[in-house]
Amino acid sequence: MEPKRRILELVEIIEKYNKEYYTLDTPSVSDRQYDRLIGELTELENKHPELKVKNSPTDRVGGVVSSGFKKVNHSAPMLSLSNAFNEDDLKSFDERIYKDIVFKNSYVTELKIDGIAVSLVYVKGEFVSAATRGDGVIGEDITNNVKTIKSVPMTLSEPVDIIVRGEIFMGNDSFKRANLSKEANGEQLFANPRNAAAGSMRQLDSNVVAKRNLDTFIYQIVNPESYELANHSDGLKYLKKLGFKINEEYMIHENIEGVNSYVIEWSSKRDYLPYELAGLVSYEEVHRYYLQL
Repeated sequence: MEPKRRILELVEIIEKYNKEYYTLDTPSVSDRQYDRLIGELTELENKHPELKVKNSPTDRVGGVVSSGFKKVNHSAPMLSLSNAFNEDDLKSFDERIYKDIVFKNSYVTELKIDGIAVSLVYVKGEFVSAATRGDGVIGEDITNNVKTIKSVPMTLSEPVDIIVRGEIFMGNDSFKRANLSKEANGEQLFANPRNAAAGSMRQLDSNVVAKRNLDTFIYQIVNPESYELANHSDGLKYLKKLGFKINEEYMIHENIEGVNSYVIEWSSKRDYLPYELAGLVSYEEVHRYYLQL
């Protein structure tokens, strides 16, 4: 088979396996088979560098050393969340939302992952860039580091121009392995998984980031009305359709009492998750108010 055709075939196969393993949690090949395919693609790209495709799966193993992080202006601000600490705060939140609204609407409540916020840009379905939240208006370009996160799709299922927001985090098992490695090297340990994720994204060498086994959940689309999305839960479904990894533990509630029940439930279940929680987030379906619990 001619090199160009084989390279394109390998890219398609490897990205399919990446999605199965890192997004759908349904791997269909062994690690050994996967590594063999990566090795073949790497060899072909080394022999024919002119044939390497943009966002090749081999970029996920790192290899870029940056001299610093460029500043990035967000096309839409990355807003912070308001806090609520008890049931009375939830009821006040509900009353504020519906003070001037004559109809009742549902809420969507999600787990808030303890990681760092990220904004991803795609053009015609192809990954272009990634940036930190920064101050909400200006962030830092972390494109090369995000390319190493295998749950971030390089090509979407539709050729859309889209900007999405989500959370980069380090799972509990990866956190333990990272600290074991630091301990063996006599280095200062990470304080917690969020600190580990943030520290990883500040690495100038993407090789280091690739070894940290970071993960993502995507939860928001900028300008969702451009994609004819009526509410937040439709946005989550569309994100999943495009190939993003979303957190499946979200729930739709008809009233604020349902939100409170969700809070109580996850207060007792959070310790059994494979990642750390920072709280919960509740969205009013249409008007998209934000609440951190």
